[in-house]
Formats: sequence, C-alpha cells, structure tokens
Amino acid sequence: MKRKIYFIEGDGIGREVWQAARPVLDRAAELAYGSERGLEWVELLAGKKAFAATGSYLPEETLTALRQADLAMKGPLETPVGTGFRSLNVTLRQTLDLFACIRPIQYFSGIESPVKHPERVNMVVFRENTEDVYAGIEWQAGSAEARRLIAFLRDELGAQVDPESGIGIKPMTAHGSKRLIRKAIQFALDQGRSSVTMAHKGNIMKFTEGAFRSWGYELATEEFAGRVAFEGQETCPPAQVVLKDRIADAMFQEVLIRPEAYDVIATPNLNGDYLSDALAAQVGGLGLAPGVNMSTDLAFFEPTHGTAPTIEGKDLANPGSLILSGALLFDHIGWPEAAQKIRRAVELAIADKKVTVDLASQMQGAHQVGCVEFGYILLRNLERA
Repeated sequence: MKRKIYFIEGDGIGREVWQAARPVLDRAAELAYGSERGLEWVELLAGKKAFAATGSYLPEETLTALRQADLAMKGPLETPVGTGFRSLNVTLRQTLDLFACIRPIQYFSGIESPVKHPERVNMVVFRENTEDVYAGIEWQAGSAEARRLIAFLRDELGAQVDPESGIGIKPMTAHGSKRLIRKAIQFALDQGRSSVTMAHKGNIMKFTEGAFRSWGYELATEEFAGRVAFEGQETCPPAQVVLKDRIADAMFQEVLIRPEAYDVIATPNLNGDYLSDALAAQVGGLGLAPGVNMSTDLAFFEPTHGTAPTIEGKDLANPGSLILSGALLFDHIGWPEAAQKIRRAVELAIADKKVTVDLASQMQGAHQVGCVEFGYILLRNLERA
C-alpha cells in the first residue's frame, strides 16, 4: 500500500533538510513494513522556487491539489519582515482552513538543556491557527485605510486612538475557538492525557482571549459532560481529563518551574506561537521540534523552524524537525512502527553525540556533523532502531 504525500520543498534551508529527510522517511517505512507499505511523493511548488517557475509564490495548481489532499509536508517558506508579500504560511493556513497547529514537545535524553529538568517536559500544544492577530487584518500607520478606521473608532465608538497609529484587528470567534479546544480535549481523552490547560490573556483582552476561555468551559460542559472535569473537581475518575486555564504570562513561568503539571495546552494563535517555541528551547531547540497543521480533512506536516537564510547552503541545518514531523505523519496514518524507528534513530544519534551544530553547541564532547552527514547517520541508525 502506497500513501500519496504532497510535498513543498521550501525556501532557505528547505532544500537541504528535504534531501536529508526524505530518504530517512522512506527507509523507516521499508524497514518497518517491507514492500507492503510505502510513500509516494508528489512535489508541489510554493515560495521562491514557484516564483521562478511560474511567476507566482503560491500557484493555483498547488492550492487545487492541496484542497483535495489528506496528507502533505512542507519545508520552511520565507516571510519578509515588515515589507513584501504576506506570509505564505499564514495564507496556506487560512486558505486551506488549517485551524489547528499541533506541536508535541518532549525531551530527548542526552541534550544539555538550559533548564534543570528538561525531562519533565512532555506537552502537546494546540494552537489556534487562523484567527487572532495572525489573521493579518492590519493597516500601515499613516495610510488612508488606517486613518479611516481610526476616525470611525473615534467618531462612532468613542475610542481614543492616536491618528498616526498603525492598526490591526484581532478577530476571535466561538466557532474557531471551540473547534480548537474540542480537538485538544479529544486528543487528551484518546491518548490518556491527564489535563488540558487553556492559556490566554483574558484578564486584559476580555472579549477575545477572555471569550476563548469562556467558550472552552462552555464546550466542555455541552459536549464532554461526564468525561471532563474542571480544575478543583479532581474527584473525577482517573480516565477523565481535567480542564483548567492560566493567564498567558503566568503560563510561561509555570512551564519553566512546574512543567510536569501540564500536559495538553490549548491556546489562541499568537500565544501558541510564543509558547511552543519557548517550550522547544527547554528541550534542545527548534531543530528537534516537529509540527502539523490540520483542517478537518488535511494534515500538513512541517518543521517548526524558519528558512534560516544565514546558514543556507552551508551544510549546517538540522533536518531533525522535518524528520520528526515525518514520524508524526506515520503516527497519524497508523504506522507507529515506522514512527518509533525514526525517534529511536534520533535518540541513538544524540547518545553517540554525533549531531548538527545547533545541538553540538549544547552538548559537551559532541562531534559536530553537517546536515547531509546527519541524514546518513540516521539512515544507519534505522538499521539498529
């Protein structure tokens, strides 16, 4: 059985990490299942490679294929800061309604972390992916659009906004919030996780992030009665999940000093971006941080790091995030043996201290290898995984 996987190579270090990652994923499936199962790769164009070939950074042919797909993977896509075209990543998420960004964060033994007990980190972040300030509804300071909106806010709603402000809008809906929290709770129930924590800034943004919190408790009452208890009601049976919430800034402290108290986190878009990267830093960095963006139909797997243009073409990139995203893909399609081989291969590389520069800089006595060699090391490790 072959599973079709659409893939986008990506910008910056995208090509390098793909060249290292794809053979590892293919070999893991082959070792786990022989000729019975495998991956059929179909390339789609996006980013600079697409622009060079078609004149468009995101061709309609790519979107058409992805709208009909159930599985895809991508490398990092470039987003200019402060100028140029809007984020291709955000465009893909909104166009394909990839509403849930899911990032598991777990420690690999042997990594020397900046925190005392990284082994206590074992969380899965569910980040709402289409709303909040990342919806991209904003206007430049001094633009006609910004002035018109500020005038409306002043004249019609009585809001005092400096007329020279840049201005953005933070839309959050019950529908968008509930489907994300629903997915997090269902995951916790299915995986035997103990709690779901909603991380929000509802003490200040009462009608957006505060509403996210309220909608979460409302959802739990309506759809998970008898299976989900609220914090303070821990007399519930062990098979159930405890739903709790934390203010976002306090949550950053909590995951540093008491990570073992948190299991699944559900959070709005911007908070989730910050929090998932901070958690990844606690266990070694983004080089080993996998991720997936999901709609109701499509699971789109990707590394959590960016294009890293300063190291492009220097054989310094870590392909681990993309490779571990492939392990998530195997889990998703019900091929756990292949997923476990990949994770074990990474563990063996860390144990042998043969790692790329981002990890070697955190490990005493490590032998630094390049992106290409790290891929070869993982291929060899698969044979003994």
